[in-house]
Amino acid sequence: MNFLKGLLIRVGSTAVAFWLATLLIPGITLDSDSTTETVTTLLLVAVIFGVVNAVLQPIIKTVGCGFYLLTLGLIALVVNGLLFLLTSWIAGEAGLPFHVDGFWPAAVLGALFVGIVTWILGAVLDRD
Repeated sequence: MNFLKGLLIRVGSTAVAFWLATLLIPGITLDSDSTTETVTTLLLVAVIFGVVNAVLQPIIKTVGCGFYLLTLGLIALVVNGLLFLLTSWIAGEAGLPFHVDGFWPAAVLGALFVGIVTWILGAVLDRD
């Protein structure tokens, strides 16, 4: 039961972070007609983002270990921005009205913002 609670808190906090990103960061848009469609889209985009990160992030870190060491971890900003763009592309292919305009500044700032907000909400809501 704790696993399910943690998963729901994680998805919910990521959805809230995506919603705030659409409000605050230019270039990240969510074009929906109703509140239900907005909430559904945000939850689905949060799940897509979680799956993309869970599947690709470890592979990228393993393959690109040298780049992480060479740049002292700053390449993570680029990787996270690209994963954010990939999430936008997958959402578009799935017919969701979520879109990121480009890599800089929208995807990089969006990934950074979503990461920070999700971390803060996870700490406040005690997802573990």
